[in-house]
Amino acid sequence: MPPESAPARRTRLAIPIVLLLLALGAGAVVFIGLQDRRETRERLRERAEVARVPVVSVVQPAPAGADAAFFELPGRIEPHSRALIHARVAGYLRRWHADIGTAVRAGQLLAEIDTPELDQQLMQARAELASAQANAALAAATARRWESLQAQNFVSVHAVEEKRGDLAVRQAQVAAVQANLDRIETMRGFARVVAPFDGVVTARATDIGALVNPGGGPGTELFVVSELRRLRLYVQVPQNQVAFVRRGDKAEVIVPERPGERFGASVQALSQAIGASSGGMQVQLALDNAAGTLLPGGFARVRFAQPAGSAGLTVPAGALIFGKAGPRVAVVADDGKVVVRAVSIARDFGATVELGRGVSAGDRVIENPPEGLRDGDPVEVKAR
Repeated sequence: MPPESAPARRTRLAIPIVLLLLALGAGAVVFIGLQDRRETRERLRERAEVARVPVVSVVQPAPAGADAAFFELPGRIEPHSRALIHARVAGYLRRWHADIGTAVRAGQLLAEIDTPELDQQLMQARAELASAQANAALAAATARRWESLQAQNFVSVHAVEEKRGDLAVRQAQVAAVQANLDRIETMRGFARVVAPFDGVVTARATDIGALVNPGGGPGTELFVVSELRRLRLYVQVPQNQVAFVRRGDKAEVIVPERPGERFGASVQALSQAIGASSGGMQVQLALDNAAGTLLPGGFARVRFAQPAGSAGLTVPAGALIFGKAGPRVAVVADDGKVVVRAVSIARDFGATVELGRGVSAGDRVIENPPEGLRDGDPVEVKAR
């Protein structure tokens, strides 16, 4: 075998070295790739952790301000007195004398009713009274005659007693017929429909020729008369504010048809009970309406004075979380975690709400809590 030349020997020795270098290069590429992928995963994990912690804006509860001296509630204005005038006799309406808006005095004629049947009963009762009186007069004359005969011993005492008894019966019949006549005459007087008190006719539900029947069912009234110089105002005061309202307290009344005007009212009566449906206590206020500016049946806003120091703190309306547990707010604690607290709403100002309890002045309340935020979740407070 001929001896191997030097170039061939160098070539044979260089091949393994080249293969080794290629293997090392490939291993380095794989190692670098794996290292990059691991670093990328770590960066993505860190970004996910950062993204999982929501960034929130916080506010501190503020005092309610100047409006804290009052709390405002809706109310309904009603007449001081309101009477639904029904017919007491059957008949046909002959004429009416007062239309809606007419001011009337007590006893003033409102309408007249034709009562033909009652008129016939009245005539019959008068005839029966005349007959009963004639029979009683005859019985009285007979009794006197028999008494004179008995004085001469022509008749027995027993016979005289019978005549006296017949006279008593006749006199009782006269009294009964007279009572029936008085009743019919009294009923006949109800054919004149009159106002029960000074006021204004606020409704008329009949017209000439209409058939009217006695009764007091809903919708059967002929007129409605209301006293408008004095009014009553009814308000449902929530249970957490009933302690601020007492008999004799003053209040301001605001009505939509008189913008910018304020009317004075005073607390007249309290129901002393919490309504199951409203959750509040009914309070009645008295309103003077001598000028006739206020309208009964209308809506009003009533402002009651609130004792100093009883006002709560206000937070943005968007800070409230509503659920089955009632209204709540999310507060950021010192450790950066969320504390969800139950609160009570004292007043709603639209953009802000006044809370009666649940927060203090130094709390950091989340302005717009993210959906799904729970008690104990970490958050990052956005720098202002």
